[in-house]
Amino acid sequence: MSLRQMQYLVTVVEEKSFTRAADLLGVTQSALSHQIKALEREVGGPLLERLPRGVRLTAMGRAFLPHAELAVRSAGQAWRAAHAAAGAEGGELHLATLHAVAVGVLPRVFARWRRERPGMRLVVHEYATDEELRDRMERGVADLAVGHRPKEWDGPVVSLGEEEVTVVVAPDDPLAGRAAVRLTDLADRDWVRCALEPVVEGRRFLDLACERAGFTPRTGVDTEHTSTAVAMAAAGAGVLVTPAHVAGRHDCVSLPLDPPWRRELTAFSRVPLAGATLAFVELLDGAGPPPARR
Repeated sequence: MSLRQMQYLVTVVEEKSFTRAADLLGVTQSALSHQIKALEREVGGPLLERLPRGVRLTAMGRAFLPHAELAVRSAGQAWRAAHAAAGAEGGELHLATLHAVAVGVLPRVFARWRRERPGMRLVVHEYATDEELRDRMERGVADLAVGHRPKEWDGPVVSLGEEEVTVVVAPDDPLAGRAAVRLTDLADRDWVRCALEPVVEGRRFLDLACERAGFTPRTGVDTEHTSTAVAMAAAGAGVLVTPAHVAGRHDCVSLPLDPPWRRELTAFSRVPLAGATLAFVELLDGAGPPPARR
């Protein structure tokens, strides 16, 4: 089997169509179909089920796809690493991260990177959870990831310091003048909840933390994205817990918790850091999360 055949398979799956994949790859549909069939003969069975509208992976295809993705993306990473090591000005650096980190930490780092390396394009892949981020990095989606420390990661992991989790309230909220709040102070309040909330021990983190504090959080608003949740809390729709670097981008009051809630931020990769990835980690390490607005 060839790298090209695996690239063809990955593209068909991503596009969910032979027609769109052929257009994207710049080949005819017949040539694309021929290469996929040759790959299927090589692995010993069908990888794709051809449907009237689109395609679907078979059981064999689902098992094969992660390895094909890794091979294709590793080849791209190898080219970018060699390009960077040679001192070339152009090229791309692919970063995978969580939505909250992309919103709260990366913009000013990206701005500085672009000033220092205007010829290198940055590509961001955003994910909702640490589990999804880890899975996609294992599949080789990016050169470098920025998120919370991955468990049992087989590759370099660099600590970038800690992000503080704070309580967000509206400027006219009775709590706004406090130096800090305890979780029990919020037992009778309505909460703004976010679908991107961390999951710990199979449960949403706020549910677990509030249970340990002796109460069940009363949800007033459910949102999809972190930035929307902060805007809702800032407007007075409920209280919210979110990283300080996200809260600091909005006109709201962000209060530390007593005792503090902190989580380590890291940069991690599948291969040793070198060239552009090493330079970007050094830039991240020197930046640190921006402070919350109080």
